[in-house]
Amino acid sequence: MSKTKKIKLSETELIDALRGKQKIAMEALYDMYSASLHGIIIRIVPQDEIAEDLLQETFVKIWNSFPSFDSSKGRLFTWMVNIARNVSIDKIRSKDYRNNSKNQDLENTVNYVDERRNTSINPEVLGVKDLVEKLKPEQKSILDLVYFKGYTHVEAAEELDIPLGTVKTRLRMAIITLRKYFN
Repeated sequence: MSKTKKIKLSETELIDALRGKQKIAMEALYDMYSASLHGIIIRIVPQDEIAEDLLQETFVKIWNSFPSFDSSKGRLFTWMVNIARNVSIDKIRSKDYRNNSKNQDLENTVNYVDERRNTSINPEVLGVKDLVEKLKPEQKSILDLVYFKGYTHVEAAEELDIPLGTVKTRLRMAIITLRKYFN
């Protein structure tokens, strides 16, 4: 259900409605100021999902702390901007936010790096394929299946009709041999 007509009140009418805790006050507050307050929040906390949550938190805080608003000290909008800024700054200073920023989801980070650098790993360019050719045939076949074709160890064992332990041993020996070329 979309609302087509936005509620618009004068600042005086809005302040009176907020003091009276009238439902129309919150609706008008949101219709009149949500875009501006969201713009302020998003500049401080650039993640849109978090900014949306902070906008809601800001409106709750405005509603609950409205009795402390003093119109003789400034305009309503200025007071609300300060609340939005403080809520946003509190969020970026929070331990939870800092930890989440440090511990980004690995998949998102990899995608971010790929998008930024537009890179892909190409074994031929790195010369890895040439080095794999120097391995013993039994090591080469396992390495090829597991690393270049994406087989699991179990699938490689089934494909080559050898025990799983043998696959793991040969793979380990192949990696040790390749490591020598890079050290």
